[in-house]
Amino acid sequence: MKTRKDSEIGKTAASPEDTFLNPTPMLDELESGPWPSFISGLKELAERTRKPILRGVLDQLEYSYQTRTGYWRGSLVTVQGYGSGVIGRRSMIKDKIPEAAEFHTFRVQPAPGLHYNTRMLRNLCDTWEKHGSGLIALHGQTGDIMLQGIEEENVQDCFDEINQAGWDLGGAGAAMRSATSCVGPARCEHACYDTLKMHYRTLTHFISDIHRPQYNYKFKFKFSGCPNDCSNSIFRSDMAVIGMWRDAIQIDPVAVQGWIEKNGIDSLVNIVINNCPTRAFLLQKGTIKIDNKNCVHCMHCINVMPQALSPGKERGVTLLLGGKSVLKVGTMGGSMIVPFLKMETDEDIDNFIRLSETMIEWWNDNGFDHERIGETIERVGLKQFLDGVGLEASVDMVSRPRNNPYYKSEY
Repeated sequence: MKTRKDSEIGKTAASPEDTFLNPTPMLDELESGPWPSFISGLKELAERTRKPILRGVLDQLEYSYQTRTGYWRGSLVTVQGYGSGVIGRRSMIKDKIPEAAEFHTFRVQPAPGLHYNTRMLRNLCDTWEKHGSGLIALHGQTGDIMLQGIEEENVQDCFDEINQAGWDLGGAGAAMRSATSCVGPARCEHACYDTLKMHYRTLTHFISDIHRPQYNYKFKFKFSGCPNDCSNSIFRSDMAVIGMWRDAIQIDPVAVQGWIEKNGIDSLVNIVINNCPTRAFLLQKGTIKIDNKNCVHCMHCINVMPQALSPGKERGVTLLLGGKSVLKVGTMGGSMIVPFLKMETDEDIDNFIRLSETMIEWWNDNGFDHERIGETIERVGLKQFLDGVGLEASVDMVSRPRNNPYYKSEY
């Protein structure tokens, strides 16, 4: 494979009327496979907009592949009144590739449930192409709209324009991060609470903590309307708020018979009953019965038979705390903290926010710098956390039975 010499990096191709970009033979290899390539998208955008910053980024990426080294370093870039929301990136080889000296990123908060209209999106795209690179990623790990690639001298003007259009920056650094919520009651019949309202109320309450970092590290909320967890909250958020019911699954006998007549008893047995993880789904006298005491709310039967089955009437949320990706102690799933909490009124949301504040304050007092709340609980123990925030222990918090008969634990 032919690669470019160091002396050729950052120099414009000999025929600018033919192509705006410099040769990138290693990146070209990424376009040769059967799958869509991000390189093709970057090249198309660069050729269309003729923005030098995009050409520089492609040149630097090519050089990184050649040298097997990354050359971006973090930096602090802010807008007036905000301490976060802009991810600073500066090149360590700006002398070699000056077009890629800066490539900062805006984190723009999404609407609850990711609801947008075309006017807002077109306006955002126009503003970003005017001030930045035009490169957009929907959505980041936290759920933000990622506007990638802008120079510091344009940051304030760009923010002012998108802010006037109704957008706000999300969190970055040691702060409350933007939240994500599923579509909830807007479209889904399984939603056990109003994810959109709870998302809006919670993030509005913590807005100062989003804009002005003051935590040990980051804290994320994600809101899912039912145990399907469409916002993928359990392993991606410090506080996973998942819709739950605590009475019996609702059964429509007429719809059940209609499903059986259409799909057959064999399908009911093989697709639904045999796939119930606790064998709580039973077939009796040609119809179904659910042993709700053994139901683990996996949603499988409801997903397969949505017209015949639905979540129970006594609905609320389950709170799981401590989910995160790899850092100090590896990937962690959220741990059950509150098995059931009603979420029907504004007062219920207020109670949830107060509980969240108590947990965050405990973490700020007991956590180390750059330590997520789940890591703090793992380090000091669940008992210390429960005592600190005033919660009672529950059998639902037990991850596995005690395996040492000579060790007696309070929990």
